[in-house]
Amino acid sequence: MKQTVFYRNGLAKMTAMILVSAIIVLGAISASAANAPSKEDTRDFLRPMEIPQGKGNIGTPERVMLGKSLFFDPRLSGSNFISCATCHHPGLGWSDGQPTAVGHGMDVLARATPTILNTAYQRFQTWDGRERTLEKQALGPIIDGGEMSQDMDSLLIELKAINGYVEMFEAAYPGEGIVAKTIGKALAAFERTVVSSESAFDRWLKGVDGVMSESAQRGFGLFKGKANCIACHDGFNFSDNGFHNIGLKNVKDMGRYKIKPVKVLKGAFKTPTLRDITLTAPYMHNGAYTTLEEVVDHYNAGGFKNAGTLDPNMKPLNLSKKERQDVVEFMKSLTGDPVEVTVPILPVK
Repeated sequence: MKQTVFYRNGLAKMTAMILVSAIIVLGAISASAANAPSKEDTRDFLRPMEIPQGKGNIGTPERVMLGKSLFFDPRLSGSNFISCATCHHPGLGWSDGQPTAVGHGMDVLARATPTILNTAYQRFQTWDGRERTLEKQALGPIIDGGEMSQDMDSLLIELKAINGYVEMFEAAYPGEGIVAKTIGKALAAFERTVVSSESAFDRWLKGVDGVMSESAQRGFGLFKGKANCIACHDGFNFSDNGFHNIGLKNVKDMGRYKIKPVKVLKGAFKTPTLRDITLTAPYMHNGAYTTLEEVVDHYNAGGFKNAGTLDPNMKPLNLSKKERQDVVEFMKSLTGDPVEVTVPILPVK
């Protein structure tokens, strides 16, 4: 009898343990399901299959190779010291790691160097959106006195004297010659190949388990909800291609307002991509913040009044410390796998 009682008690105990374990497992599954990506998330946040191409400037291997050579060539600058890659360095998230850019003569400029990652998908180029195409934007820094400070006529003479470039331009743009337009087209063709690689977030969207922490998953929910980051950082590139005054302190630069003088655009700057965000510090158009934690704290406070017109979406968020960290962890999940970039051998004669 004692043995029977012992067996029954043991069976009851085992049954209870199994039930508790089942509840725990079901709870974990339920929590996982609650944080799982929806069909809408997969549709909205995975990169489109095709990369947009420039009008009349489809990227061919010859055009991309020419553009890449020009991009890394310091002879495009007046000093023969600065290349496009000097400020848009592939090892620094295609930016430069400085609060604001350093240009010709080591002059410190007023705005940060934006990454060129995913510029193929942008409707506007530069912080203030003054150019609509990469072809036109690519020429701006070359001739700007504060950036590369190169005289275009002098550059054309220099490039035409290099047989290697003569051959490359002819292969890429037959009959068009070495002119400012083909320089811009070639640079744009290369820059369109600089796109984000697959990140932990992307794999999570595709249903791969264990690639994104629970904190990052909660952060994604907050990103779309309570934190309202999605108001400006939407879509796979996490940018609305719009311009907003986000309430930075001591802002005198009027940004988009100088291009389009509408009151609401005073102090407004283009929404940058959040792709590879851990590689592109410091953050903001003026390099105001060095960490993602500082960035989230800024938005949590609702920004600050400045000389411009604060965007209506800038309001205190009342995120807890844990919630703020969850948002940071989500943003970290947007950094893609490392991509090896080979620097081209430049033609010398």
